[in-house]
Amino acid sequence: MTVRKEARAVEDGYANELVPGLRATADAVRLSEEIAFSVARIEELSVTPPGRYGTAAAQEDREEALWLAFQIAVLSPLEDGDDGPWATIDAVRTTWAGGETPDPGEMPLGPRPGVDPRRGAAATFTAYRAWAERAGSQAAAFAGDAAWSRQRRFDRAFERLALPGLARAPRFELLLLVSCLDLADLEPWTLGFGADATDPTVLAAKRVFGIGDAINLSRRASELCAAAAVPVGALDLALRNFGAPPMTPRVRAAATVGVDEEVRARVAGVLGALPPGPDEPEAGESADPG
Repeated sequence: MTVRKEARAVEDGYANELVPGLRATADAVRLSEEIAFSVARIEELSVTPPGRYGTAAAQEDREEALWLAFQIAVLSPLEDGDDGPWATIDAVRTTWAGGETPDPGEMPLGPRPGVDPRRGAAATFTAYRAWAERAGSQAAAFAGDAAWSRQRRFDRAFERLALPGLARAPRFELLLLVSCLDLADLEPWTLGFGADATDPTVLAAKRVFGIGDAINLSRRASELCAAAAVPVGALDLALRNFGAPPMTPRVRAAATVGVDEEVRARVAGVLGALPPGPDEPEAGESADPG
Protein backbone atom coordinates (compact mmCIF):
# COMPACT_ATOMS: atom_id res chain seq x y z
CA MET A 1 0.00 0.00 0.00
CA THR A 2 1.27 3.48 -0.90
CA VAL A 3 0.60 6.30 1.52
CA ARG A 4 0.41 9.69 -0.16
CA LYS A 5 1.08 12.78 1.98
CA GLU A 6 -0.20 16.06 0.61
CA ALA A 7 1.55 19.36 1.13
CA ARG A 8 -0.88 21.51 3.10
CA ALA A 9 -0.08 24.96 4.36
CA VAL A 10 -1.35 26.29 7.68
CA GLU A 11 -4.94 27.51 7.42
CA ASP A 12 -5.14 31.29 7.79
CA GLY A 13 -8.72 32.08 6.92
CA TYR A 14 -8.14 32.18 3.17
CA ALA A 15 -11.26 31.66 1.05
CA ASN A 16 -11.99 32.16 -2.63
CA GLU A 17 -15.02 30.87 -4.54
CA LEU A 18 -12.86 29.85 -7.50
CA VAL A 19 -10.84 27.41 -5.35
CA PRO A 20 -13.26 26.51 -2.53
CA GLY A 21 -11.11 23.65 -1.29
CA LEU A 22 -8.14 25.84 -0.35
CA ARG A 23 -7.90 27.24 3.18
CA ALA A 24 -4.42 28.79 3.16
CA THR A 25 -3.05 31.77 1.27
CA ALA A 26 0.27 29.96 0.85
CA ASP A 27 -1.50 27.17 -1.08
CA ALA A 28 -3.16 29.71 -3.38
CA VAL A 29 0.21 31.38 -3.99
CA ARG A 30 1.79 28.02 -4.86
CA LEU A 31 -1.07 27.08 -7.17
CA SER A 32 -0.60 30.42 -8.94
CA GLU A 33 3.09 29.62 -9.45
CA GLU A 34 2.39 26.15 -10.84
CA ILE A 35 -0.23 27.47 -13.25
CA ALA A 36 2.21 30.17 -14.39
CA PHE A 37 4.91 27.56 -15.03
CA SER A 38 2.53 25.34 -16.97
CA VAL A 39 1.32 28.28 -19.07
CA ALA A 40 4.95 29.14 -19.87
CA ARG A 41 5.56 25.54 -20.92
CA ILE A 42 2.55 25.57 -23.26
CA GLU A 43 3.77 28.82 -24.78
CA GLU A 44 7.21 27.30 -25.32
CA LEU A 45 5.71 24.21 -26.95
CA SER A 46 3.66 26.38 -29.27
CA VAL A 47 6.38 28.84 -30.29
CA THR A 48 9.86 27.32 -29.80
CA PRO A 49 9.41 23.67 -28.80
CA PRO A 50 12.62 22.31 -27.23
CA GLY A 51 14.36 18.99 -27.82
CA ARG A 52 12.35 16.20 -29.42
CA TYR A 53 9.22 18.33 -29.26
CA GLY A 54 10.92 20.55 -31.81
CA THR A 55 12.00 17.51 -33.82
CA ALA A 56 8.39 16.40 -34.07
CA ALA A 57 7.16 19.87 -35.02
CA ALA A 58 9.77 20.16 -37.78
CA GLN A 59 8.97 16.82 -39.43
CA GLU A 60 7.69 17.27 -42.96
CA ASP A 61 5.96 13.89 -42.82
CA ARG A 62 2.89 14.32 -40.58
CA GLU A 63 2.75 10.60 -39.80
CA GLU A 64 6.33 10.59 -38.53
CA ALA A 65 5.64 13.74 -36.50
CA LEU A 66 2.59 12.24 -34.83
CA TRP A 67 4.41 8.96 -34.16
CA LEU A 68 7.25 10.78 -32.42
CA ALA A 69 4.76 12.82 -30.36
CA PHE A 70 3.09 9.58 -29.32
CA GLN A 71 6.41 8.02 -28.31
CA ILE A 72 7.23 11.11 -26.23
CA ALA A 73 3.86 10.93 -24.45
CA VAL A 74 4.16 7.20 -23.77
CA LEU A 75 7.79 7.09 -22.64
CA SER A 76 7.68 10.51 -20.90
CA PRO A 77 10.78 12.75 -20.74
CA LEU A 78 13.08 12.00 -17.82
CA GLU A 79 13.27 14.44 -14.91
CA ASP A 80 16.72 13.54 -13.62
CA GLY A 81 19.91 11.83 -14.74
CA ASP A 82 23.08 13.01 -16.40
CA ASP A 83 21.91 12.26 -19.95
CA GLY A 84 19.03 14.72 -20.01
CA PRO A 85 15.30 14.29 -20.52
CA TRP A 86 15.51 12.58 -23.90
CA ALA A 87 17.92 9.74 -23.16
CA THR A 88 15.43 6.86 -23.17
CA ILE A 89 13.34 8.30 -26.00
CA ASP A 90 16.42 8.82 -28.19
CA ALA A 91 17.67 5.33 -27.46
CA VAL A 92 14.51 3.46 -28.43
CA ARG A 93 12.37 5.62 -30.72
CA THR A 94 11.46 4.20 -34.10
CA THR A 95 9.91 5.47 -37.31
CA TRP A 96 6.29 5.06 -38.33
CA ALA A 97 7.29 3.85 -41.78
CA GLY A 98 9.61 1.21 -40.30
CA GLY A 99 6.77 -0.42 -38.38
CA GLU A 100 8.94 -1.33 -35.40
CA THR A 101 7.76 -1.03 -31.81
CA PRO A 102 9.95 0.90 -29.35
CA ASP A 103 11.23 -1.34 -26.57
CA PRO A 104 12.51 0.53 -23.51
CA GLY A 105 13.16 -2.72 -21.63
CA GLU A 106 14.64 -1.81 -18.26
CA MET A 107 15.48 1.75 -19.25
CA PRO A 108 13.98 4.48 -17.05
CA LEU A 109 10.76 6.18 -18.05
CA GLY A 110 9.56 9.65 -17.12
CA PRO A 111 7.11 10.38 -14.30
CA ARG A 112 3.93 10.09 -16.38
CA PRO A 113 4.42 7.22 -18.84
CA GLY A 114 1.68 5.50 -20.81
CA VAL A 115 2.86 1.97 -20.06
CA ASP A 116 1.03 -0.80 -18.20
CA PRO A 117 3.77 -2.46 -16.08
CA ARG A 118 2.00 -5.81 -16.37
CA ARG A 119 1.86 -5.76 -20.19
CA GLY A 120 4.83 -3.62 -21.16
CA ALA A 121 5.17 -0.81 -23.66
CA ALA A 122 4.55 -3.04 -26.66
CA ALA A 123 0.85 -3.34 -25.82
CA THR A 124 0.39 0.44 -25.90
CA PHE A 125 2.26 0.96 -29.16
CA THR A 126 0.55 -1.99 -30.89
CA ALA A 127 -2.90 -0.77 -29.86
CA TYR A 128 -2.11 2.75 -31.11
CA ARG A 129 -1.00 1.49 -34.52
CA ALA A 130 -4.21 -0.51 -34.79
CA TRP A 131 -6.25 2.60 -33.85
CA ALA A 132 -4.55 4.68 -36.53
CA GLU A 133 -4.73 1.98 -39.18
CA ARG A 134 -8.50 1.61 -38.72
CA ALA A 135 -8.84 5.27 -39.70
CA GLY A 136 -6.37 4.96 -42.59
CA SER A 137 -3.64 7.06 -40.95
CA GLN A 138 -2.76 8.78 -37.69
CA ALA A 139 -3.72 12.16 -39.13
CA ALA A 140 -7.14 10.84 -40.13
CA ALA A 141 -7.66 9.24 -36.73
CA PHE A 142 -7.00 12.53 -34.94
CA ALA A 143 -9.05 14.55 -37.45
CA GLY A 144 -12.20 12.44 -37.27
CA ASP A 145 -15.17 14.06 -39.00
CA ALA A 146 -14.38 17.28 -40.85
CA ALA A 147 -17.57 18.85 -39.46
CA TRP A 148 -16.47 18.43 -35.84
CA SER A 149 -15.43 21.44 -33.77
CA ARG A 150 -11.95 21.50 -32.27
CA GLN A 151 -13.42 20.66 -28.86
CA ARG A 152 -15.45 17.78 -30.28
CA ARG A 153 -12.36 16.49 -32.04
CA PHE A 154 -10.50 16.50 -28.71
CA ASP A 155 -13.34 14.69 -26.95
CA ARG A 156 -13.50 11.91 -29.51
CA ALA A 157 -9.74 11.43 -29.66
CA PHE A 158 -9.52 11.36 -25.86
CA GLU A 159 -12.29 8.77 -25.73
CA ARG A 160 -10.93 6.55 -28.49
CA LEU A 161 -7.34 6.65 -27.20
CA ALA A 162 -8.27 4.73 -24.07
CA LEU A 163 -5.63 2.16 -25.01
CA PRO A 164 -3.75 -0.34 -22.82
CA GLY A 165 -1.45 1.63 -20.50
CA LEU A 166 -2.57 5.00 -21.84
CA ALA A 167 -4.16 6.37 -18.68
CA ARG A 168 -5.60 9.89 -18.35
CA ALA A 169 -2.28 11.74 -17.88
CA PRO A 170 -0.31 10.47 -20.91
CA ARG A 171 -3.46 10.55 -23.04
CA PHE A 172 -4.09 14.20 -22.21
CA GLU A 173 -0.39 15.00 -22.67
CA LEU A 174 -0.47 13.46 -26.15
CA LEU A 175 -3.42 15.59 -27.20
CA LEU A 176 -1.87 18.69 -25.66
CA LEU A 177 1.32 18.01 -27.62
CA VAL A 178 -0.33 17.47 -30.98
CA SER A 179 -2.34 20.65 -30.42
CA CYS A 180 0.60 22.84 -29.33
CA LEU A 181 2.87 21.47 -32.05
CA ASP A 182 0.14 22.09 -34.65
CA LEU A 183 -0.02 18.44 -35.65
CA ALA A 184 -3.79 18.12 -35.20
CA ASP A 185 -6.58 20.68 -35.14
CA LEU A 186 -8.09 20.06 -31.72
CA GLU A 187 -8.50 21.94 -28.44
CA PRO A 188 -7.75 20.37 -25.02
CA TRP A 189 -10.66 22.16 -23.37
CA THR A 190 -11.37 19.74 -20.52
CA LEU A 191 -9.08 17.56 -18.40
CA GLY A 192 -10.95 14.25 -18.57
CA PHE A 193 -11.43 14.05 -14.82
CA GLY A 194 -13.68 10.99 -15.03
CA ALA A 195 -11.07 8.85 -16.77
CA ASP A 196 -8.86 7.93 -13.79
CA ALA A 197 -9.95 8.61 -10.21
CA THR A 198 -6.48 7.82 -8.83
CA ASP A 199 -4.57 10.16 -11.15
CA PRO A 200 -2.53 12.75 -9.17
CA THR A 201 -4.00 15.61 -11.20
CA VAL A 202 -7.53 14.43 -10.44
CA LEU A 203 -6.77 14.03 -6.73
CA ALA A 204 -5.29 17.53 -6.59
CA ALA A 205 -8.31 18.94 -8.45
CA LYS A 206 -10.66 17.43 -5.88
CA ARG A 207 -8.69 19.14 -3.14
CA VAL A 208 -8.46 22.51 -4.87
CA PHE A 209 -12.07 22.67 -6.03
CA GLY A 210 -13.56 21.03 -2.96
CA ILE A 211 -15.71 18.53 -4.81
CA GLY A 212 -15.39 15.02 -6.17
CA ASP A 213 -17.66 14.46 -9.16
CA ALA A 214 -16.17 14.86 -12.61
CA ILE A 215 -18.82 17.21 -14.04
CA ASN A 216 -18.46 19.80 -11.30
CA LEU A 217 -14.68 19.45 -11.29
CA SER A 218 -14.62 20.28 -14.99
CA ARG A 219 -16.97 23.21 -14.50
CA ARG A 220 -14.94 24.71 -11.68
CA ALA A 221 -11.68 24.18 -13.55
CA SER A 222 -13.12 26.00 -16.57
CA GLU A 223 -14.35 28.86 -14.38
CA LEU A 224 -10.89 29.30 -12.82
CA CYS A 225 -9.17 29.29 -16.21
CA ALA A 226 -11.68 31.75 -17.67
CA ALA A 227 -11.27 34.13 -14.72
CA ALA A 228 -7.47 33.92 -14.89
CA ALA A 229 -7.32 33.99 -18.72
CA VAL A 230 -5.24 30.81 -18.99
CA PRO A 231 -5.81 27.72 -21.15
CA VAL A 232 -7.52 24.79 -19.45
CA GLY A 233 -4.65 22.59 -20.63
CA ALA A 234 -2.33 24.43 -18.25
CA LEU A 235 -4.14 22.95 -15.25
CA ASP A 236 -3.07 19.41 -16.08
CA LEU A 237 0.61 19.74 -15.13
CA ALA A 238 -0.08 22.59 -12.68
CA LEU A 239 -2.40 20.46 -10.53
CA ARG A 240 -0.03 17.49 -10.78
CA ASN A 241 2.80 19.59 -9.39
CA PHE A 242 0.63 21.37 -6.83
CA GLY A 243 -0.57 18.07 -5.36
CA ALA A 244 2.88 16.47 -5.12
CA PRO A 245 4.25 15.53 -1.68
CA PRO A 246 6.43 18.08 0.16
CA MET A 247 9.94 18.60 -1.21
CA THR A 248 9.10 16.83 -4.49
CA PRO A 249 10.83 18.51 -7.46
CA ARG A 250 8.52 20.07 -10.02
CA VAL A 251 7.79 17.89 -13.04
CA ARG A 252 9.13 20.00 -15.89
CA ALA A 253 8.32 17.66 -18.79
CA ALA A 254 11.49 18.83 -20.60
CA ALA A 255 10.48 22.50 -20.48
CA THR A 256 13.37 24.94 -20.53
CA VAL A 257 11.35 27.88 -19.22
CA GLY A 258 10.53 29.04 -15.71
CA VAL A 259 7.48 30.63 -14.10
CA ASP A 260 5.85 33.35 -16.21
CA GLU A 261 5.76 36.19 -13.70
CA GLU A 262 3.07 38.12 -15.53
CA VAL A 263 0.78 35.11 -15.51
CA ARG A 264 1.65 34.33 -11.88
CA ALA A 265 0.67 37.84 -10.82
CA ARG A 266 -2.57 37.68 -12.82
CA VAL A 267 -3.61 34.31 -11.37
CA ALA A 268 -2.62 35.32 -7.86
CA GLY A 269 -4.66 38.49 -8.23
CA VAL A 270 -7.72 36.53 -9.32
CA LEU A 271 -7.25 34.19 -6.35
CA GLY A 272 -6.65 37.04 -3.90
CA ALA A 273 -3.24 35.60 -3.14
CA LEU A 274 -0.78 38.33 -4.06
CA PRO A 275 2.48 38.20 -2.06
CA PRO A 276 2.51 40.52 0.98
CA GLY A 277 4.23 43.89 0.82
CA PRO A 278 7.58 44.50 2.57
CA ASP A 279 5.89 45.63 5.79
CA GLU A 280 3.17 42.97 5.82
CA PRO A 281 3.41 39.58 7.58
CA GLU A 282 3.69 36.41 5.52
CA ALA A 283 0.59 34.23 5.29
CA GLY A 284 0.11 32.36 8.56
CA GLU A 285 2.30 34.75 10.54
CA SER A 286 1.25 37.40 13.04
CA ALA A 287 2.29 41.02 12.81
CA ASP A 288 4.77 42.21 15.43
CA PRO A 289 2.60 43.68 18.21
CA GLY A 290 5.47 45.96 19.21
